[in-house]
Amino acid sequence: MNDKIRGWRSRKPSRGLLAGIAAGVILAVGIGWRVSHSSRASAGKDVAVPPLVTVVVPALGNVTSTVSLTGQISAQNDMPIGVEGDGGRVAAVLVEPGDHVRRGQVLARLNPFTAQSQVEGAEATLDELQASAAAAQAEYARAEGARDSFSAEEFERRRTAALTARAKAKAAEAQLAEAHTRWQRTTVVAPSDGIVLTRAAEVGQVALPGAAPLFRLAKGGEIEMRGQVAEQDMPRLKVGQQAIVRLEGVAQPFTGRVWQIGAVIDTVTRQGSVRISLPAADQNLRPGAFARADIQAGATMGVLLPQTAVLSDEQGNYALIVGADDKIERRGVTVAGAHSEGLLVSSGLTGNERVVAIAGAFLRTGEAVQVAPGTVAGGGGGDVTGKRNGAASGANAVVSAP
Repeated sequence: MNDKIRGWRSRKPSRGLLAGIAAGVILAVGIGWRVSHSSRASAGKDVAVPPLVTVVVPALGNVTSTVSLTGQISAQNDMPIGVEGDGGRVAAVLVEPGDHVRRGQVLARLNPFTAQSQVEGAEATLDELQASAAAAQAEYARAEGARDSFSAEEFERRRTAALTARAKAKAAEAQLAEAHTRWQRTTVVAPSDGIVLTRAAEVGQVALPGAAPLFRLAKGGEIEMRGQVAEQDMPRLKVGQQAIVRLEGVAQPFTGRVWQIGAVIDTVTRQGSVRISLPAADQNLRPGAFARADIQAGATMGVLLPQTAVLSDEQGNYALIVGADDKIERRGVTVAGAHSEGLLVSSGLTGNERVVAIAGAFLRTGEAVQVAPGTVAGGGGGDVTGKRNGAASGANAVVSAP
């Protein structure tokens, strides 16, 4: 037995057995490496990637506050001119739209034949009654000079006849004056200096009192812009503030001043009226034209932020700040107005914060973020974009330095 055991131990393993053992070891090592690599990859996928955001660092300073509005060009005093007398057929039109006229200048003439005949008839009646009054006065004077030669009844009759004739003559004078007035009203005249805006009178047209005006006149040639302003902006406006008015198709803006601010707020639109005086000499300022205006309402201390950087909820307006530890913080702000460059924030920021420029509604307070390169600093303009978990979402916003 011992010889058999020693014989078995002394035999060497075959080459096939060794090759099988080696293949098994290599297979086990490969499987182990693959399982380990797969575990590390799965663990890497479970790690959260911080959102990539773009921030803006606004600069605190004085920001010129403006109130923007739209409206139309109008005459400050639009005077309709029609027929004042009995009316008649238009015989002549002497002015055209755009003409500058003086007070008392004839604009049109009506057919004067009827009025002229009335004047002539009134003059004849007056002459007759004046002659009768003179005769009655002479008879009364004779009776008064020879009082003893006339009875009391005759003397009183002559006195009464003289007074009656004089009264009739005065009535005829009044009728003649009225006829003259009617005759004068056959000419349509300008009630004041100004510019003719429209002309509806045509030769041959029958003009009647109470009908549509024959002319419209801008009194004194004064032109203005009339617009509506939101209720919250009305307290910022004052009479005398400068306004820059722009018209469609006119490259050069016009400088005007606020001369009247509405005393009431419309209960439906929640807007108030504003009237801006403009230079009357420029022919491009035509009543009825659409206009835009920016009223300079003074300077306000604050910062300008893109509109996408300011959020709002039931607690009010706020902005999201990236803190020193790259975590999101909420900061309540006060919006003082809107500009073409963005929103004016008057309180809540010191001007040194890193404010999330866009997509702040998808972030949570205390969440860690990664600041993208190319931060907009000092309120300068830039391409404001925001990315979260690899999904890009962006918008363009330009912010001017205060």
